[in-house]
Amino acid sequence: MLPGGNAVGFGKVGQGMKVAIYSDVVCPWCAIGKRRFESAMSRFEHADEVEVEWRAFELDPNAPRRREGDYVGRLARKYGISREQAVAANENLTAMAAAEGLEFHFADAKPGNTFDAHRLLHFARGLGLQDALKERLFVAYFTEGEPIGEHDTLVLLAAEVGLDPVAVREVLESEAFAAEVRADEADAQELGVSGVPFFVVDGRFGIPGAQDADTILGVLNRAWDRAHPLTVITPDATVACEGDNCTV
Repeated sequence: MLPGGNAVGFGKVGQGMKVAIYSDVVCPWCAIGKRRFESAMSRFEHADEVEVEWRAFELDPNAPRRREGDYVGRLARKYGISREQAVAANENLTAMAAAEGLEFHFADAKPGNTFDAHRLLHFARGLGLQDALKERLFVAYFTEGEPIGEHDTLVLLAAEVGLDPVAVREVLESEAFAAEVRADEADAQELGVSGVPFFVVDGRFGIPGAQDADTILGVLNRAWDRAHPLTVITPDATVACEGDNCTV
């Protein structure tokens, strides 16, 4: 359970719940976690009363708009492992992704700065298209090898999910939603989030990493039960048993 309840600005929506998910669009575990969360939601009895909000988290805030070079070599250097170990790690992730219906092609990946992608996700949220854009960005990066740090690519991808390309270009060429991205990152720091994905359920329960769907479903149910305790109406002790004592 998270300390402080709804201290960082999210929680119940009416009588439903909010799930805030911190993630980055170049994070493979975040893509896998999205699928597992969706699987859990498909079995959650109150799914239609859950509001999902994608929150920004940059794995590499200092990345250039497009990073050139060998993906596997960079991974090996980053984690201090051999090239063979890096290849094996990617193959393992690719297999895990496939089990969730995802197709990863790390050899084609074109990493880059994700700040603008996160700004667009905030823009899309106001138009009810945040989840669609998040999905499109994941597929574009991991499956299609699109450079999601470049503005032209972002405009095309956003247009594909129904966003106005002129408005998207205006957002990208301004500082729009920059403050919202920074606020997400400040909230993540306050929560102690150091890795993603990280799910915050109803402002009270935190799920670190891409946990399996059963684990996520268990937390959703626990959060719902906590927010909606059973109310006993007109109790009558004469029609119930307590232990081995029954009133006749």
